[in-house]
Amino acid sequence: MQVGMHLPHAGSQANPALIKRHARRAEELGLSDVWVSEHIIVPRAQFPRSPLFYDPVLTLTWVAAVTERVRLGTSVIVLPMRHPLPLAKELSTLHNLSGGRLILGVGVGWLEPEFAALGVPFHERGRRMDEGIAMMKAVWSQDPVSFDTKYIASEIKDMTMLPQPISPIPMWHGSRSEAAHKRTVRIGDGWHGSQVTPEQAGEVVKRLRRDRPEPSFTISVRSHWDGKDVGMMKERVAAYAAAGVQHVMVHPQDREIDDWDTVIEGVGKLI
Repeated sequence: MQVGMHLPHAGSQANPALIKRHARRAEELGLSDVWVSEHIIVPRAQFPRSPLFYDPVLTLTWVAAVTERVRLGTSVIVLPMRHPLPLAKELSTLHNLSGGRLILGVGVGWLEPEFAALGVPFHERGRRMDEGIAMMKAVWSQDPVSFDTKYIASEIKDMTMLPQPISPIPMWHGSRSEAAHKRTVRIGDGWHGSQVTPEQAGEVVKRLRRDRPEPSFTISVRSHWDGKDVGMMKERVAAYAAAGVQHVMVHPQDREIDDWDTVIEGVGKLI
């Protein structure tokens, strides 16, 4: 079982010094990876405490500069909200500068006003997701590259975009709907789920392994914890492992009030 930790890059406690300290501590404790999330712009009423979210790619670039081994994950980038070309450039740059440590968690998103503020059709997000992934994979692997689009405003004819990634960037999908599940097993390198209990995980794993039996397809779960009852959390992680989950990313139960030091030290005891 691999264990990772969400970094304090969102919420009222988030700040550069805390992000750096926890990233370094995660590496010292032997954690597999550190993670960040994404919102670009949000309705204030839906985030009553703190709407602060540092940009995920820039945050992980900051983290890459102060660590050497720990992998760097996004949980998740809402890919349809972004134009794939600048995002592909940013991700490839981060992957290369970090020595190939990026895990790209992606999802279709759920916050319709955020899409509206960015001028992106919310009800096309699944189709834009498919086209965006195909576009990124094209510029990451072909030189020169041509790519025809239907949903994303772009024209790529015999062009070059460098640097390409020094190694394949694993893409883990945070899928919930049937369409997202089909996308995950068709083109994903892993599944990164949330709000799945150990009891529910068995059926999820069974369904994923039906179509993607190879161990290299990683099944990951995001689990919330306040860092206090280590015995309970060890049992939870063991239950996930027994269900076939290969990776657990721990996020504080409440990022606004939980003691981040307690959480990360507790996560270190799970390894």
